Amino acid sequence: MDLREFLGIFEGNCQKNGIKFNKEKAELLFCFMNLILEWNEKINVTAIKDEKEFIVKHFMDSLLIGDLLGDAKNVLDIGTGGGFPGIPLKIYYPEKEFTLIDSVNKKVTVVNDIIEKLGLSTIEALHIRAEDLARNCSYREQFGVVVTRAVSKLSTIVEYMLPFTEIGGRAICMKGPNAEQEILEAKTAILKLGGEIENVEKMCINNEFERNVIVIKKIKKTEEKYPRGQGKPAKEPIQ
Repeated sequence: MDLREFLGIFEGNCQKNGIKFNKEKAELLFCFMNLILEWNEKINVTAIKDEKEFIVKHFMDSLLIGDLLGDAKNVLDIGTGGGFPGIPLKIYYPEKEFTLIDSVNKKVTVVNDIIEKLGLSTIEALHIRAEDLARNCSYREQFGVVVTRAVSKLSTIVEYMLPFTEIGGRAICMKGPNAEQEILEAKTAILKLGGEIENVEKMCINNEFERNVIVIKKIKKTEEKYPRGQGKPAKEPIQ
């Protein structure tokens, strides 16, 4: 796919999904896509290799939550993988600071290479587990928005997200179409961690792919003992 074809398809998708088209930002996303697909020939970064599918399932999906970032100055993306949703959001909202973390070193290597080649600033990608970074006072409860995209069950992932979210800030969980049961199971954990569910937005990409975007507002400090280590949030979710 050449740039001209990409811009036409990307603009059409933006129109379908209520995303403002910006040619300069779209050109950066085109470069991003090509870099990811180039890396994908060496290591498994994404299962999505078709460019049209990439635009829909990676770019549209990431950018749909853009309005939910509000006036937050900084954003944390936990479990960023190949840089989603962090890098597309950074390209569209360059004034915000972004931190992207992942526990898989090779993926962080890819993300840092892409950040450098795209010339992005005020963005960092770190190879670290969330439970370790949460002990660092420079990061704990310092983010206006914390995002995750299809990472773990809600009752597990909120234990990693809310310790980073500042009071008054929001944790935004991007889940699939059947999130109702996960929400019920996570209500106790969310309250114990200092949050409350503010909204659940049902979003649909191209009238095909449904997202439940769970917005959790941080209303009080999270106890220092959270997040727990040794995989306990997954093995023993807060009850």
